[in-house]
Amino acid sequence: MNISMLIAFIIYFVTVLCVAFFGYRYTMRKARIKKGDSSGFLVGDRSLNYWVTALSAQASDMSSWIFMAFPAAIFIQGLYATWIAIGLLIFMFLNWHFIAPKLRVITEKYNVTTISSFFEKRFNDKSGVIRIVSALMTLVFFTIYISAGLKGIAIVLESAFGFKYEFGVLAAVFIVFLYTSVGGFIGVAWTDLFQGIFLLIMIILVPIVAGHYLGGISTIYSSLVRQGFSFSLVPDMSLKAIFGGLILAFGWGLGYFGMPHILTKFMAIKDVKDMSKSKYVGMVWQLAAFKAAIVVGMIGVVFFRTGIANSEHIFIEMVKYLFHPFFAGLVLCAILAAIVSTIDSQILVLAAVLTDDFYKKIVNKDAKRRELYWVFLVGITFVCAISSFLALNKGETIMSLVMFAWIGLGCSFGALVVLSLYSRVINKYGAIFGILVGGISSILWRVVFGFPEAHGMVFGFVLSGVTIYLVSYLTGGNKEPLAKRS
Repeated sequence: MNISMLIAFIIYFVTVLCVAFFGYRYTMRKARIKKGDSSGFLVGDRSLNYWVTALSAQASDMSSWIFMAFPAAIFIQGLYATWIAIGLLIFMFLNWHFIAPKLRVITEKYNVTTISSFFEKRFNDKSGVIRIVSALMTLVFFTIYISAGLKGIAIVLESAFGFKYEFGVLAAVFIVFLYTSVGGFIGVAWTDLFQGIFLLIMIILVPIVAGHYLGGISTIYSSLVRQGFSFSLVPDMSLKAIFGGLILAFGWGLGYFGMPHILTKFMAIKDVKDMSKSKYVGMVWQLAAFKAAIVVGMIGVVFFRTGIANSEHIFIEMVKYLFHPFFAGLVLCAILAAIVSTIDSQILVLAAVLTDDFYKKIVNKDAKRRELYWVFLVGITFVCAISSFLALNKGETIMSLVMFAWIGLGCSFGALVVLSLYSRVINKYGAIFGILVGGISSILWRVVFGFPEAHGMVFGFVLSGVTIYLVSYLTGGNKEPLAKRS
């Protein structure tokens, strides 16, 4: 075990815990947490400024994917894999521009803190079916998503310290549980801000250092040409290649409309008028991160001329070779920052689902603050236990797990989120069947049929939207008025 690297990790996580503790103190003293009102702990009493909102939303999106899976895709496929980034950039902009402001306003009007409860209020569902169905889909796919993050942390700890993979998974669970349970939404948001800045600096720094080590841009370019690296977005200009690129872009990009851990960050901004500022701050951050990750993948082709056992380890192995162990430890913390900033947001959403959507609505409608907080902790524990169990299976890659969860969430909620904000025709029956059809189709697409994953998002998203409209039409449309202010 390298002591210098371990010290760097300890310094980093002590800093993160301090930020989380600040969030806890702020939440308990400033947020208006009343009896039966979890908005303070779950959406920070809608008090975030535009900087925190922007970087928290973006950082909670990236995970280990930006350091490990995406550079690996560039390493293997060349710049053709850039279609993934193109799709994500375009649809995240659309998410900020068309979804975020409306969602912020209407969720405050309905006094809700989760996507499940928003759907229930939006469609006046007194039965609770929408809430339960959407909560179950969130639970299933977020558990898979979180397991991918735990796998990423375990890989970093295994590579950096020689820890056993299983120990790395347990350590990851402990770290995330500790500061998520301490800081609540505010703690998570502020640590995401810190980690978003930190990971952006590190993902830009590493290719600069690696490029200098390899002899500069011209040397790297010449080497890439000699090794047959593809610099084209459409390698052979065939219809199949063009269609494949577009499917890749839409297959990833459409998912943004259905990501609860990102959508809840939109709910928490203090002033909806600042959403435009958040949009541009967030988009600049995302563009810079993608460009750096693409360069990491390209440099990796030159750096590992003879190949590498696991292409998802490019960034890790490059850092270990280029930096002193202490600084390597700090740089590798950027991967943990990316992972943790996603996992904490997802765990918080799941705990909110268990707290607000199940316990508060079904078990005890008059639950007090302390009781809800303990349910919140139990919810986190339950989610962490299931996710860590899934992460212990080393057979799946990070990219595969993230794609499965991403498609599942996008197909379940994406079309419904858009239509619930922009259509008055659909009703609760259409919403229920839209969630079920979208979520189940994404599972069948992968598990039963084994079709290409990116195609599954487009198919499931469209199928969900058509189902919502068709079922709403067949059941008489929306005859009830929109829910009034609670």
